[in-house]
Amino acid sequence: MKFKYIIVALLLATSGTMQSCSDFLQKDPLGQDTDVTYYQDANNAILAINAAYDVLGYDEGNDGLGNYVNHNYEWMFGDVLSEDAEKGSTPGDMPPLQELKEWRANGSNTIAQAVWQNMFQGVYRANLVIQNLANSPIEEALKNRLLGEAYFIRGYCYFYMLRLYGGLPLFDKPVETSQYSTSKRATLGETYAFIEADFKRALDLLPEKNGYDAADAGRATKGAARGYLARAIMYQLGTDNTNNHTWQQVYDYADAIVKSGQYSLTTNYAAIQEEESENNAESIFEIQFAESNVGWGIQRVGTENNIIQNNRNTWGWGFNNPTQSLVDAFEANDPRKNITIYKTGDIVTGLLQVINYPSENSTGYLNRKAAIVKPTTPSQSPQNIRKMRYADVLLMKAEAAAHLGMESEARTILNQIRTRARQSTLGKGSVLNTMTYEPANTPASALPAIGASVSGTALLNAIYHERRVELGMESLHFWDQVRTGTYMSSLPTSVRASAMSHSIQGSVNPIPVLPIPLNEVQSWGLQQNPGYN
Repeated sequence: MKFKYIIVALLLATSGTMQSCSDFLQKDPLGQDTDVTYYQDANNAILAINAAYDVLGYDEGNDGLGNYVNHNYEWMFGDVLSEDAEKGSTPGDMPPLQELKEWRANGSNTIAQAVWQNMFQGVYRANLVIQNLANSPIEEALKNRLLGEAYFIRGYCYFYMLRLYGGLPLFDKPVETSQYSTSKRATLGETYAFIEADFKRALDLLPEKNGYDAADAGRATKGAARGYLARAIMYQLGTDNTNNHTWQQVYDYADAIVKSGQYSLTTNYAAIQEEESENNAESIFEIQFAESNVGWGIQRVGTENNIIQNNRNTWGWGFNNPTQSLVDAFEANDPRKNITIYKTGDIVTGLLQVINYPSENSTGYLNRKAAIVKPTTPSQSPQNIRKMRYADVLLMKAEAAAHLGMESEARTILNQIRTRARQSTLGKGSVLNTMTYEPANTPASALPAIGASVSGTALLNAIYHERRVELGMESLHFWDQVRTGTYMSSLPTSVRASAMSHSIQGSVNPIPVLPIPLNEVQSWGLQQNPGYN
């Protein structure tokens, strides 16, 4: 079973943005524990790191203190900002997301504010663990593991924010309010170096995946640290490589995951996003959720991530609609298409789908990977969010191999991915009133092997294509477009001009960035991003 995130009252002393930019209440502790003595107990230390993980799952209306902070879903950026998806739902629902899509947001955009607030709270909680575990008397192996998890979470939060905002204020310990106004933004290169250092510390301290008990499935591992190091370096190579990275580094980190023997591709592609496949052999890192009896309002253990993307005619809100461009990207008879996208007339989770396009849908399509059986309560879905899986690592390794001249190896990896796809069943519940996996009857000629004649630029393009269809609607394509220099050309002319005006000029490709929240600019003197007021 997956471990539960538990919020610790001691860690929730602050709220707001920039690591909780509000004054601390100076009061004597009313109980026995203080921020020092609390960490002398091993169970408390585990609860503290759970509270740091908790932030990673914030989505609808949750800042851990009962305050509504709008939405925070990575698909709002990774999918909707890309060529793969439109906002969706009714035209007037969630206008801040359409503002982001068209690059006309400002510092008051509530989605941009929510990510900043949530992720800096994650940084703050991770820093509390790192600071207070230093002198804890708990058993050394457990202490090191928890420190590794804290470094991973801090690196994860900063990496999430860097890709959205650029260089950031860097905090390596809990920050007092007097320090906020003197904490300036670091450069892109400095922020990346900080993130890499955290993932490397995590790599040194964390166990492999099989080093955890079953009850701890989902915690950060050496594989997760290596995977995020590879991803961070790969993004730098395509955007701003002032840290002078190489494709050999991407290859080495990805190859170490492969050689660890901890991971493998799920046999059936159609099962990857289903509950029974959570934390399985393909999972590198995923955010943990469990269903509860809580209805609408502040979420604690469940998520609205898949509910908000589901059909408004069944039990969802209809956001994040796949585009015709993504539909057309799939090759003929690729089973992944119908496991990624569905439309009116399709049967999903045993139900005949009718999509009200265009009144409640932007494209006529919805995200099949977010469709699971309806939870028993309105908004408490138990579906984990897959953040990195083994197929992604293999494709990073293939891309690195292609850049390093190891083209045969790159083609072998591509064909491994394509073979698994060809063997997939239909999506679960593709027959009316059933929840079974039915044969796809894919012809043997589908997804033919990438042959030796595919070389150079053609091979790289084949890898980019495979990433798009293999990882479709998994919140990654925007970042791939930015780092490969294809994002701006995919935009309508008017939107392209606006996106360019909000871009940091990296050393390789321009990097479009969101506005820094207005409160952070006004209260703490942070420099606003280009083109925003």
